[in-house]
Amino acid sequence: MPIKIPNNLPAVNILEKENIFTMDEDRAYSQDIRPLRILLLNLMPTKIVTETQLLRLLGNSPLQVEFDFLYTATYEPKNTPQEHLVKFYETFDSIKTRKYDGMIITGAPVEQIPFEEVVYWNELCEIMEWSKKNVYSTLHICWGAQAALYYHYGVPKYNLPKKCFGVFPHKVNIKEKMLFRGFDDIFYVPHSRHTEVKGEDIEKVPQLTILSESEESGVYAVVAKKSRQLFITGHSEYDPLTLKAEYDRDVAQGLPINIPVNYYPNDDPQQMPVVRWRSAANLLFSNWLNYYVYQGTPFNLDKLNDTDDLNGLNGEGI
Repeated sequence: MPIKIPNNLPAVNILEKENIFTMDEDRAYSQDIRPLRILLLNLMPTKIVTETQLLRLLGNSPLQVEFDFLYTATYEPKNTPQEHLVKFYETFDSIKTRKYDGMIITGAPVEQIPFEEVVYWNELCEIMEWSKKNVYSTLHICWGAQAALYYHYGVPKYNLPKKCFGVFPHKVNIKEKMLFRGFDDIFYVPHSRHTEVKGEDIEKVPQLTILSESEESGVYAVVAKKSRQLFITGHSEYDPLTLKAEYDRDVAQGLPINIPVNYYPNDDPQQMPVVRWRSAANLLFSNWLNYYVYQGTPFNLDKLNDTDDLNGLNGEGI
């Protein structure tokens, strides 16, 4: 089944070349089923790249998905054309009366700044608070996960002695949870961050459960008890060359950067990277969309406030 995205979004041409099934608004309106409504709060500086990465993964599903794109009004993006933002994005004031089946909050390159000093922190807090009553399931990625764990549960972040940079092996702690259904015993995830959250802090919060972690990169996946909030510390959505682009950029700028772990054959940046995470990434996002959104969200989104007691797997469904 397709993902429904705005007419003429730049990602469409890329996704169609990769045989990702997309459907424009005109065709979707002619169908007589309700699509899942997903809101993407895109905090990444290269918004078109991030849109494409996430749409690619969410399009690998039998569900029809409708997207709205959100950016923060309190910070003007410098790496995305203004005409793209005007055409495809909205601000919180224009969407806050709506309700959504799911929401994704991306990472952002601000992890070394204290949360309260991030220029859009107050606006982000307002959005995260709003999501508790207006979104059925919210998936937080990388810094977005750190920010949400801090805002909702008081979990701090810590600076790392060196950047966590590479593709690391992970294990599933609780295999019965649907988020990791179909995963191998060991799977790989890209990470690119200067900070971390610690398992001992998360374990002090009774509402939170660590689902997956890595001996090298630490906590990876955390779920809130009612399964309405999920927190992912890595970048499963990354393209094959995303880490290469980050590495080449830092080398060109003379910044201290290690060769990404488990990425280049023989750690040789002159060779093409090896993709180890694609299948796990597709499973992660399709499992979230199916088991944590589709299987639990009410058909009538006006009933979202009546679903606080649902565990994400036994709701009315669509």
